[in-house]
Amino acid sequence: MFKLILRRIIVAIPTLILVSLIIFGLQKILPGDPVLAMAGEERDPAVLDFLREKYRLNDPLPQQYFAWVKEVAQGNLGVSLRTDIPVTQLIANKLPVTMQLSVMAMFFAILVGIPLGIIAAVRKGTKTEFAANIFALSGMSIPNFWLGIVMIMIVSVWLRWLPASGYVPLSTDVWLSLKTMLMPAIVLATAISAYLMRHTRSAMLEALRADYVRTARAKGASERTVVLRHALRNALMPIVTLVTILFGELLAGAVLTEQIFGIPGFGKLLVDAVFNRDYAVVQGVVLCIAAGFIVLTLVADVLYTLVNPRLRYA
Repeated sequence: MFKLILRRIIVAIPTLILVSLIIFGLQKILPGDPVLAMAGEERDPAVLDFLREKYRLNDPLPQQYFAWVKEVAQGNLGVSLRTDIPVTQLIANKLPVTMQLSVMAMFFAILVGIPLGIIAAVRKGTKTEFAANIFALSGMSIPNFWLGIVMIMIVSVWLRWLPASGYVPLSTDVWLSLKTMLMPAIVLATAISAYLMRHTRSAMLEALRADYVRTARAKGASERTVVLRHALRNALMPIVTLVTILFGELLAGAVLTEQIFGIPGFGKLLVDAVFNRDYAVVQGVVLCIAAGFIVLTLVADVLYTLVNPRLRYA
């Protein structure tokens, strides 16, 4: 296990370097000048020169890049060009919000998608499978922003069950925080549960056709044991991969959902930084997202060894 983790960390280093080069290079070729937006309407030339010198924008691009990498290696992601707040502080304020939303959405998605996929595979060719496929197709087809608006109209405006928007930290009020996050989490979970259902169904159908399942049935094992102990355990490999990828995408920021429900999360921070050409914030946020995906990939590899004993022996 330790050797596996060590190999993944070694592979992650050049990946992060490549990602940092792409982040730094792509945003530098975008049109516009962030200093012009920072200097205000008068745009005094002396102020422009001061700002460019302060944020080292007059330095050659390779020098800017290596200076940024050196600071990142020391744990310093820079300072926002717009608010003059450290990027690490901005990320620390926004990441828990998106983390809570992502965990709740993934919880609902797993709770619905995987059991529904198992049932659809076991009852192949029945009305139950047909209904599960209709749910999956609907979940993948309905846009999140439309579903969010409809849910606000029905649940918040008409029924007055849940708040329409806003965010309350868990440290302030746990119950109110869960209530404000419930609708956006369900909106995000709808599409994710649909994808999980489809992949679980496909993996289970393949596992149920395997020889070891036929052998288990021939030995007199109950259908529950065959499905849950033999077929499901071997079908979990692609499901684990999909869960980690989808969770990484949620952490990257559900921009539309956060905008509709007024949630000050990671996605909103990134979008605002892009529009304001806030180089430091964009670089820091995207680098954190890339690091998050790498960590989730490592978690998936560890889960593989726990789910499949053959990988542990290998």
